[in-house]
Amino acid sequence: MAQNPPNLRPDLAPKLKLSEAPRDNQPKIGMVSLGCPKALVDSERILTRLRAEGYAISPDYSGAEAVIVNTCGFLDSAKAESLDAIGEALTENGKVIVTGCLGAEEDYIRGTHPSVLAVTGPHQYEQVLDAVHQAVPPSPDPFIDLLPATGVSLTPRHYSYLKISEGCNHKCKFCIIPDMRGRLASRPQKAVIREAEKLVEAGVKELLVISQDTSAYGTDWKDRPSKAPILDLARELGQLGAQKDLWVRLHYVYPYPHVRELISLMADPANALLPYMDIPFQHAHPDVLKRMARPAAAARTLDEITAWRAECPDITLRSTFIVGYPGETEAEFQTLLDWLDEAQLDRVGCFQYENVDGARSNALPDHVDAEVKQDRWNRFMEKAQAISEAKLAAKVGTTIQVIVDEVDAEAATCRTTSDAPEIDGNLFIDEGFEGLKAGDMINVLVDEAGEYDLWGRLTAE
Repeated sequence: MAQNPPNLRPDLAPKLKLSEAPRDNQPKIGMVSLGCPKALVDSERILTRLRAEGYAISPDYSGAEAVIVNTCGFLDSAKAESLDAIGEALTENGKVIVTGCLGAEEDYIRGTHPSVLAVTGPHQYEQVLDAVHQAVPPSPDPFIDLLPATGVSLTPRHYSYLKISEGCNHKCKFCIIPDMRGRLASRPQKAVIREAEKLVEAGVKELLVISQDTSAYGTDWKDRPSKAPILDLARELGQLGAQKDLWVRLHYVYPYPHVRELISLMADPANALLPYMDIPFQHAHPDVLKRMARPAAAARTLDEITAWRAECPDITLRSTFIVGYPGETEAEFQTLLDWLDEAQLDRVGCFQYENVDGARSNALPDHVDAEVKQDRWNRFMEKAQAISEAKLAAKVGTTIQVIVDEVDAEAATCRTTSDAPEIDGNLFIDEGFEGLKAGDMINVLVDEAGEYDLWGRLTAE
């Protein structure tokens, strides 16, 4: 049992969950998946294809005949982590295939690790399969190698990420994701719903909807059925959830005007869309937002937050911010702290600004010293922690529904509707939890609160 303080990288996906036992003489491939949940979905798709071709998935280097490293290139620190992971895989295994966001920079990777077998960019599944075939020929047995209808999942069975689009049309100066993953390309709604239905049939209790820009889903279609197709998708997913006792959680929602209609769906008891909104505000001072090439309407955003809470009082708002952006003055940072005081966001993550090769923000003047960035991060998180602590304290004495993530000898680790896996808090049950199992949805009386987590006990159903 571990409490859950905010991560320095609040974008990270959960660690892989691999438990499948291979058959005799089955070729085995290892997987290291770095970065965000969107990359984790790419890893699942690659492994699903490999599993269909007769490969087993190895949970460690020594048992694998080759290793795929799915890299992250979001920040320079993430690039360094990816290079370290590639180096470790080469040392421990020797046969390494690189894919993912950093794979778009093959020369950069081979400059450090020239012996990797192949390098491919993000969501280039066919090229990854070709590289695996060359390194480890397949040996399928159609009578034994049966693929689950949902494919290979790298998360616990009771929740799953549902990726609805690739790419992004924004031009934020600090980000190179559009250069690596391309422009927005939305999946057909029927395909998304079909995948969701299969996941639910396989026992999934929570769908985490992800993309680079969830609000923009479907706006790339020439003949889209409505101005904001995300509303149609959210409505249908919410109806599926209402029928199947399913949580549907939205991530990476930009605050476009039509988001108010999403709030209406969240407030509707007949729709299972969770009252949870993950919105990357990034900053609050208009001049910083302009230098970021992001919408500079922090005051109107506060008005929107007030309107959202008026319509859906139970809504949980989570966001991420960047401190120490080039040119950020102490006065601009103070504006951010004041804005956070007013906004009273429930869940907050924070990055210290880093240069990223290819990002336009690198060329901006007046970069902030590392010591100042660290100080501002500390002050920002201190305020966010105080807000979180007060909001959680207000839940003591209330009864809430939770989903069980894990049960060990000490406690059952659960989450409320306000908590996404890995990035938000937990609720712990440390008495009378022995009969619980992962995926159970239960009612809990909250009897203690901390800075980020809750404790509670079972109530009569």
